[in-house]
Amino acid sequence: MRQNPIRRPMSALAPILTLCLVLTGCATVSQSKYNPFNWFKSATSTEVPVLYQAPPDQRLLVAQVTALKIEQTPDGAILRATGLPPSQGWWKAALVKIDQDDAVRLVYEFRLYPPLAPAPASTPRSREITVAVALSNQQLQGISTITVQGGTNALSSRR
Repeated sequence: MRQNPIRRPMSALAPILTLCLVLTGCATVSQSKYNPFNWFKSATSTEVPVLYQAPPDQRLLVAQVTALKIEQTPDGAILRATGLPPSQGWWKAALVKIDQDDAVRLVYEFRLYPPLAPAPASTPRSREITVAVALSNQQLQGISTITVQGGTNALSSRR
């Protein structure tokens, strides 16, 4: 009697399927590291330290702080400072807040980049640079003194 060729592969597949079902039911295989269903279930949370630190500000301090003004606004205040660099061509000026432990004082440094090429000194009025920063009411809460530092001096304003 001749067997149907379609039944032969099915009959050979049945023992393999039975063996797979029996093995997956075993506790040792289901808990094994070789079972792909267990590969990502046992993940643990670890704390990784942050290695990035902001680079230090490469700008230089302005030679002299010549004026400091605090203008009140409905949302807080605007801190405006004028500085005098040694020559023309200084650029990207900003007031950089200095972190400190004093809770009643805000301290800023007046920083800027030097000219890319030699520049004439010219008159003091032509070299003046003015920068400003907005301060919110929350930032000003409890603050009694605001100081802006330059290379040779610092100006302060009290509330």
